Amino acid sequence: MPLPPSALEPGAIRTLALLGASAAGKTTLVEALLHHAGVIGAPGSVERGSTVSDHDPLERQFQHSLNTTLVHLHHRGTRIHLIDTPGHPDFVGPALTALEAVETAVIVVDAANGIEAATRRLMDSAARRGLCRLVVVNKIDTQGADLAALVEQLRAAFGTECLPLNLPADGGREVVDCFFNPEAPGGHEADFSSVAAAHRALVEQVVEVDPAFVERYLEAGDVDPRELHAPLEQALREGHLIPICFVSARHGTGVAELLDIFTLLMPNPAEGNPPQFLRGEGAQAVPIAARPDPALHVLAHVFKLTVDPYVGKLGIFRIHQGTVSSDSQLYVGDGRKPFKVGHLFLLQGKNLVEVQKAGPGDLCAVAKVDEIHFDAVLHDAAEDEHIHLLPLGFPVPVHGLAIEPQRHGDEQRLWEVLQKLVAEDPCLRIEQVAATRETVVWGLGELHLRALLMRMRELHRFDVKTHPPKIAYRETITAPAAGQHRHKKQTGGAGQFGEVHLRVEPLPRGAGFEFVDAVKGGVIPSHFMPAVEKGVRQAMAEGVIAGYPVLDVRVVVHDGKHHSVDSKEIAFVTASRKAFISAVREARPIVLEPVVTVEITAPEAHMGDLTGDLASRRGQVSGSTSAQPGQLAVQALVPLSELANYQSRLNALTGGQGHYTLSFSHYEAVPPGVQQQLIAEHGVRDEE
Repeated sequence: MPLPPSALEPGAIRTLALLGASAAGKTTLVEALLHHAGVIGAPGSVERGSTVSDHDPLERQFQHSLNTTLVHLHHRGTRIHLIDTPGHPDFVGPALTALEAVETAVIVVDAANGIEAATRRLMDSAARRGLCRLVVVNKIDTQGADLAALVEQLRAAFGTECLPLNLPADGGREVVDCFFNPEAPGGHEADFSSVAAAHRALVEQVVEVDPAFVERYLEAGDVDPRELHAPLEQALREGHLIPICFVSARHGTGVAELLDIFTLLMPNPAEGNPPQFLRGEGAQAVPIAARPDPALHVLAHVFKLTVDPYVGKLGIFRIHQGTVSSDSQLYVGDGRKPFKVGHLFLLQGKNLVEVQKAGPGDLCAVAKVDEIHFDAVLHDAAEDEHIHLLPLGFPVPVHGLAIEPQRHGDEQRLWEVLQKLVAEDPCLRIEQVAATRETVVWGLGELHLRALLMRMRELHRFDVKTHPPKIAYRETITAPAAGQHRHKKQTGGAGQFGEVHLRVEPLPRGAGFEFVDAVKGGVIPSHFMPAVEKGVRQAMAEGVIAGYPVLDVRVVVHDGKHHSVDSKEIAFVTASRKAFISAVREARPIVLEPVVTVEITAPEAHMGDLTGDLASRRGQVSGSTSAQPGQLAVQALVPLSELANYQSRLNALTGGQGHYTLSFSHYEAVPPGVQQQLIAEHGVRDEE
């Protein structure tokens, strides 16, 4: 069905994000909705790789979504924007960004699998963002699915405000409405509960937000549901009602009814909770209101970015205020130079549908604008340059992979390709680790990084070598000691001569490095002291016993000799470097390892297994807090070297319901056995 080419009034727009665990059927549901609305002739299949949403070759290969996909359809004179999101926990970043673009979060639950870890996390994230929430129970015709028990589980997990909006009937082959129809139509009673009871519970829940309706309900015993639109929207905004509805996306059951629910009951841009815009930074930031008025100046937010080698950069944004047209001039954040929109698109999977203008509530895209970036605010008024959206809380990427180009000399291109891919995903991070001379990419898990590598190879034709990141060990000393070295070299002409006597002393952990010039009598002329310090710093950077940088040491240069002709900077660099190495070897050197603070959030029932596993990794539990009902957050100090592939272990211990964050805490000495192993490995490297 062709869509209106121009902007619609906000009341004729709905925006919804489909969220839920992997394999809950979100992509199949999108296909069913598009088919019923006449956008596609027949629903595609995830297994055959023929869906509108999973159009990326990698998604077809993995047979599940790896990124968000936007589609739109038209129903009852309303434009409905849908965002299909990935359900795998490694790709939760793109799913969370969808929350910034919609009024309603549609949480899709597999009727057979019930409430999964991702269901809880996404429901909580949508609540924190102030979105209206709708639970869609999919696959209701699965043999053996206990839908009545699932409704009770939903109410126990997310509150008694979870109430059925319709109910399955005829063994899950149809659904019956419970809101507009107080009695089952034509004798089609529900498979469980009753239409009358569900209707009564819904009306009572909705009227509670409005005292006038409460009074009418108590007097009359019922209220015409068609009069309840305003209190229904208020109940949805306040989280006082979380409707549940039932579908079988595979067989089309409940799909038509779901489209009606989207159109008739879900909020439009003027009815949902307004976006949380701020003007200014930090403590001085003040909230500002964006109003879904097409006549006001433009405020839009970029919630998704794609960088394609052939199409170029595509910025996808939600219009919160004003009207954007093909001749609009827009600023990107605090940029001083506007860009002309030129071509404005709606998205239908991988296809771009050009429109002349779009208004509040629309999800649009512009192409080939170099300045555009994720989380940017687009506006057409210079005074709006310091406006931004309240940041989302993304999970911290903790799974690292060191990466280098296959061919020497491609380092710059590696960095450029990585920058493009990381720009698309807020949960990917690149780090240049000076201590280990590595480029490390951080993601949320093994699959997350594997998809990144496959994109590099398939999309950008760039092959790389990878290995686990090196641990940034350090060396230090535990006792004072002295060292000296005379560098003398005669090559026929002018020679090289320099002699340095120094002491090394340990400093408190974290103190760094101190260099003290205690030379008297000019035995080392002052203009050679920078060369002496340079030699010491070179030795510190290279390490002494295991090849890792030395820290927390004071170096006191107290004596030496020079030659009026042969002394040169290079001679004192060499002499001080070797004197420092000699002193450190006598100062009871040790190897230090990084210790990180880990916070693990998981169901309370698994805490015994988790703390036991941490103890086996030389971890020390420092405390725990209640994250939410049934969940605990455990804090511990753990050597970083013990956390390789920890997410896999955590998944095994918690059934995939645990996640963790980490941050650097301090350095401390490695066990003697580990130190001997590191020293031995360094000796092998030196021999090579």
